[in-house]
Amino acid sequence: MGTLFLVATPIGNLEDITLRALRVLREARLIAAEDTRHTRRLLDHYAITTPCISYHEHNKLVRLDAILATLALGDVALVSDAGTPAISDPGVELVRACIAAGFPVSPVPGPSALLAALVASGLPTDRFAYVGFLPRRGAERRQLLAEMAGLTFTLICFEAPHRLLDALRDILAVLGDRRIVVANDLTKRFEEFRRGTVTEMVTHFSLQRPRGEYTLVIEGFAASGERKRDRYRLQVHPEAETPPSEAEIARRLRQLRDQGYAGSAAARAVARELGLQKSVVYQVWLSLGEGE
Repeated sequence: MGTLFLVATPIGNLEDITLRALRVLREARLIAAEDTRHTRRLLDHYAITTPCISYHEHNKLVRLDAILATLALGDVALVSDAGTPAISDPGVELVRACIAAGFPVSPVPGPSALLAALVASGLPTDRFAYVGFLPRRGAERRQLLAEMAGLTFTLICFEAPHRLLDALRDILAVLGDRRIVVANDLTKRFEEFRRGTVTEMVTHFSLQRPRGEYTLVIEGFAASGERKRDRYRLQVHPEAETPPSEAEIARRLRQLRDQGYAGSAAARAVARELGLQKSVVYQVWLSLGEGE
């Protein structure tokens, strides 16, 4: 009986691979790769001749039986295009299938884009939440951001270049003008870490076209010194005796909505009026239709 090895591969620089990973790739009976053309460059670089088949989102069901049959005879190595497999790719389904079938599963640790970006970001690393790729659709993306608005952890996500600017604008509208690090081309020749506020990133990428895959590291909600009055952790002006209720926030938002205000503008106006964070008010805006 073979073992499924989850082999982490370089995210850019081909030197970022462990000796153990090279040995496993050489000794495995089969390599299952997200993109065989991409993986072949790595294998050729290290003169590895192990047979390689594709295993990705569109053929994962077709390939599953073949991989399990190979595991009955010997080891299989699973690799993604870059970094650690089973993170934001179909590898997790293969892992589950192997566990259910009784095959051992063993990780071969190595590169990870999310950890590389986090440790070099300068933002807190003691607690963080990874959310994968942000949703493609704007409404779904804003809803997810609203759900994370109150988290005090550092937030990490991936984003494609053609959606980066829209994502940054939604982050600004929902989470507020937090500190953020935008990293791309990690470990490559033109590796870049751009640090600043979300507003600064929106300005920069409005003028400079994004290129490459991006990892965003976002500051968590600053809760120090605040009383957690309710699930929204409302921030009120010092002179306010009691925070406004969620019902009051919703009432004011409906009034502005009826007057033709869009979500971002309405949230900004109510936040200013009631002395709240805009991100808090925007969460209520997103929930307006749920109870109506």
